[in-house]
Amino acid sequence: MNRKLTALVSAVALALTVSSGAALSAEKKTLLKVPVYFGTHLTGLGSTPKWLAENLNEASGGSVKIKVYEPGKLIPPKEILESVASGKVNAGYTTPGYNTGVLGNKAGIFSAVPFGPDAPEFLAWIYYGEGRKLWQEMYDKKGLNVHAIPCGIIAPETSGWFSKPIDKPEDLQGVRMRFFGLGALVMEKMGVSTSLLPSSEIFPALEKGAIDATEFSMPAIDKLLGFHKILKFNYYPGWHQPATLFELIVNGDTWKGMAKSQQSLVEMSCQAAMLDGLALGEAIQFPQMKENLEKNGVENRYWSAEILDAFRGKWSEVVAEESGKDPEFKAIWDNLQQFRDGYAVWNKWAFLPRPGTVREK
Repeated sequence: MNRKLTALVSAVALALTVSSGAALSAEKKTLLKVPVYFGTHLTGLGSTPKWLAENLNEASGGSVKIKVYEPGKLIPPKEILESVASGKVNAGYTTPGYNTGVLGNKAGIFSAVPFGPDAPEFLAWIYYGEGRKLWQEMYDKKGLNVHAIPCGIIAPETSGWFSKPIDKPEDLQGVRMRFFGLGALVMEKMGVSTSLLPSSEIFPALEKGAIDATEFSMPAIDKLLGFHKILKFNYYPGWHQPATLFELIVNGDTWKGMAKSQQSLVEMSCQAAMLDGLALGEAIQFPQMKENLEKNGVENRYWSAEILDAFRGKWSEVVAEESGKDPEFKAIWDNLQQFRDGYAVWNKWAFLPRPGTVREK
């Protein structure tokens, strides 16, 4: 590229940047007060909304800002959805799987699907299948005045911390365990008594013997909650959460009152937050797994084929039951499965097999 052309391109880019910044500055300023479900100290989980706020606030030039409120500082985490819908607060950061009491178990499909898509496939369905449309329709059909934006993702979690080895399905009978999402319905069928404790209550419950086992997130996140101090058997793979999605929900009236440029910036910032959260989560797990093994006396274990088959069988039962009870669950599930059937062609031929798997010819 010659010097004149370089200078021209630079001048045009500068003009676009200045005009864009000027346009944003001219818009009515919007402050989104965002209570979060997870503390921002939980790096790789709660850190995404903090990253979003820092980067969006800088990029917007003051036109639209996010202020993050730690769990319980503005409203209790369990009240985020209903508070945003009513306008008590104008935004919040959560995941649909924590709102099944309001939305039904179909909401869990937009959080994490047992034996379901991993992160790339999940994002493909959300952005280029019908996932995003169905996600928003779930709120609209409930009459909830919110605009939902996918705004965070992590790759597989571990599937549980236990005080003793689980060698056969019967070993799970009678276990009291903290468990999240649709996977909890599977564990209940396996004879496990589940409860959905918030992160701050899990360790005290383990100390007091109120629960025997727990799952929460990825190794580097679980470390911050101290599970390794009590439980020494950490099980993989994360069959219940091969990938987990999170959302920024904005009050519908607030969203409609924002300029198109502001809406676009929030949407793009959430897409960037997805990328950052996924990359960060993938980068920080293996050092912690090594530390657990070498310093914390933790034994990493992979579920036996027998137990994984049992989980898979119970999951099929859950899908049949939920589809029978809720036509919307069935419609969302069928849509995801149709997409996955197509994706399977690409998945079969394009990727190297994971350890322990064999690609059919």
